[in-house]
Amino acid sequence: MIRVLLVDDHPVVRAGYKRLLETDAAIQVVAEASDADSAYLAFVVYQPDVTVLDLSMPGVSGLGLLQKMLLRDDQAKVLICSMYDAPLVKRKALEAGAKSFVSKNVPPEKLLLAIHAVHMGEATLEAEAEAAVGHSEWQDEIDRISSLTLRELELFRLLALGKTIGYCAKVMSLNEKTVYNRQTKIREKLKVDTLAGLVHLAQRHQIIDSNMVT
Repeated sequence: MIRVLLVDDHPVVRAGYKRLLETDAAIQVVAEASDADSAYLAFVVYQPDVTVLDLSMPGVSGLGLLQKMLLRDDQAKVLICSMYDAPLVKRKALEAGAKSFVSKNVPPEKLLLAIHAVHMGEATLEAEAEAAVGHSEWQDEIDRISSLTLRELELFRLLALGKTIGYCAKVMSLNEKTVYNRQTKIREKLKVDTLAGLVHLAQRHQIIDSNMVT
């Protein structure tokens, strides 16, 4: 039996995942969580075989939670399931220690297959994603984005979505001065001077959905 922890901040999404996973007799959902704190506690208490983790959550991001889980158990098997499925995001997640990455847009059966693969230690970055990262005509931009740390990438995404410094500080558990300094450093790394430039760069590389900009 594969014991699974589901982590997603949307109750309807979690309920849908749970119904899907329970159609597989080899999978048991042992716990659910909607934020990083409750997810980490569930991870410690239930010791799941596989954690299915969304990247976008209130407070600490999914990548931040992933790192915290791996600090406790460097053998933890974490499958990222996210709507942010750009090749760069996938690569960052795998570099952070995720065992595999599945887009929320894939057919349901692919999630089941991915859970089994992660449990068996067989999951890798999809070949097409690897090719997209290595052969993009925007390689210079890709290199700049890849130079961001995981926390910088999360802040880049939030800023590109039009979130304020205050909002970013709150959800990332930082003070506003720190966020301001980090966004300046991000702009320097990306060689972008304006908010519009950040937005366009994020849209071009599918860091954000153009319909989500506020």
